[in-house]
Amino acid sequence: MIQLYLCDDEEAVLHQIRTALEWKIFVENYDMQVACAAATARELLGAVRDGSRSVYFLDVDLKDGEWDGFKLGRELRRRDPHGTLVYITSYGDLAWKTFQYHLEAFDYIVKEPEQTGPSAARCLEAVHTRLLDERRDPAEVFSLRSGDETRHVPLSDILFFETAPKAHHVFLHTADSRLDFVGSLNELERELGGRFVRVHRAYLAAWDKIQSVDWKGSKVRVGGRECLLSRAGKSELKKKLGGEP
Repeated sequence: MIQLYLCDDEEAVLHQIRTALEWKIFVENYDMQVACAAATARELLGAVRDGSRSVYFLDVDLKDGEWDGFKLGRELRRRDPHGTLVYITSYGDLAWKTFQYHLEAFDYIVKEPEQTGPSAARCLEAVHTRLLDERRDPAEVFSLRSGDETRHVPLSDILFFETAPKAHHVFLHTADSRLDFVGSLNELERELGGRFVRVHRAYLAAWDKIQSVDWKGSKVRVGGRECLLSRAGKSELKKKLGGEP
């Protein structure tokens, strides 16, 4: 079970966040629990359990003697290098401060009347998704860099890869998205083995998503989309099908 730890010296804010997180856990049936909601750094540090996957919601402007949110985050990072840090702040942009402390914060929640709790609940949903991605079998996930974001796409969701107009770029197609990333179909074909078949120099299709083949029209239907089918692609398909169409 994933443990959640909260630290904020404003009682009303602490209550709002805890209530929102516990409600989100209940509604979504997450395998999580709020292990501690503390007003001081020492109280929170005393409650942290070693060995458990943990998420920490920390007030930046913590008024606790020598402790502020960043110093607390640094201590937590020392004890729990894989923990997830989320900062609660009255200010909009403090990313530079987390870089200064080498903290790698997952997100920032800005304190706003009536919105802090809902923001924390949305953040928890994003954390939950990230943790599920971490648990996936790496062999069943295709990882790519799209813009400034690293995406992990289940292989079972991929319909086909397509050469993009931009040099050295590839489109990844799923039922409801198209992602652009740097790569080549030749490399992907070698990497993904028998799960995908090269139907054309510009298309690498998921074998189990192919619905029909138009041999005369030189097209193949993959997950409701059409891809071109070359002479070499026809030969590959015939080999997989075990003979002539």
